[in-house]
Amino acid sequence: MLTFPELNPPTCRGRFFKLPPNRVWRSYQGGRTLDEIAGDENPADGHFPEDWIASLTAASNPVPSSPDEGLSAVELDGKKHLLRDLIAVDPLHFLGRAHLDHFGPNPHILVKFLDSAIRLHFQVHPSREFARRFLDAPSGKTEAYHVLGVRPGHEGVLWLGFQRPPSRGELRRMIEAQDIPALKACFDPVRVRPGDTFIVPGGTPHALGSGLFVVEMQEPSDLVVRFEFERGGYVLPESARFMKRGLDFCLDIFDLAPRPLTDTGNPFKCAPARSRALSAQSREDDLINSEFFRMKKLRVADTVTLAPDSFTLAIVTSGACRATALSSGYSATLSPYEKIVLPAALGPLRLDPLAHAEILLCQPPVPSF
Repeated sequence: MLTFPELNPPTCRGRFFKLPPNRVWRSYQGGRTLDEIAGDENPADGHFPEDWIASLTAASNPVPSSPDEGLSAVELDGKKHLLRDLIAVDPLHFLGRAHLDHFGPNPHILVKFLDSAIRLHFQVHPSREFARRFLDAPSGKTEAYHVLGVRPGHEGVLWLGFQRPPSRGELRRMIEAQDIPALKACFDPVRVRPGDTFIVPGGTPHALGSGLFVVEMQEPSDLVVRFEFERGGYVLPESARFMKRGLDFCLDIFDLAPRPLTDTGNPFKCAPARSRALSAQSREDDLINSEFFRMKKLRVADTVTLAPDSFTLAIVTSGACRATALSSGYSATLSPYEKIVLPAALGPLRLDPLAHAEILLCQPPVPSF
């Protein structure tokens, strides 16, 4: 376990933190795109299809590789430390007073790169209310996807909500019998394109299709009911299906209301809203502003200065830029798919594009929610 009891808070001040890859085992296959980003000589799909970004959430896996699996590390003064420990040393600097008072000493979000080679299991996550009432957990798992790419030869689809919901009894039968054709018939797949953004409330049955590369943003938990037991030749152990509870308990999690999909009325798709101009050539668009998390997209074509109002995760999704903390002069070049943590008290950050850059900003909800 990585710790740094000798660290003093001023060491963290005046800078942001680059995040190295933090690959996490999952029961489905993927990850070739993440290998390519990392510069691996022989990129390949396997059971590490996700990169958990700025994570203070431990992964829930049948056989964890370590007690710290899922937790993000950063480098400081030539040594690696868990981001969790870094924030614990100076929570006011990283999170800000309003966030601390409302949410406590945790960023209250979890962000991932997710790179699927196959369709994921059909699954559902508990809502915040269900998790608090029945699971003794502070967060459920409402989540969102921002699509970065679709592999050639793959359809590029999501399965979101039951368009033709079964009754509770019918759903129990389908799950017990693993009648996957009947489960599929409850959905209409949704075709997606790079740049699309979707939000998936807790309780919504869903699956990501094959060949998708997305940024996933979610409440900070790994609570999941997988109601499809086998994907890619791997059969989930019983302990990984129903959160170590029975099927009848988990059936209460499902939203069984019909969720019709149309081009103009998809209840899960987020229409971007122009937030503000950053300069003559650059702008910031709101993608999501909810009680669970916020996501913004920056298009940076000339020098801009940001003043983040909270703990912020910045992910370069295309192009490149130079980032400089104006309070200290601390600076770093950010290439495609690099990601950084911006503490709430960092102060103004200048971005100088080296090539037209697009950057996602992922933030906790505003404490007033």
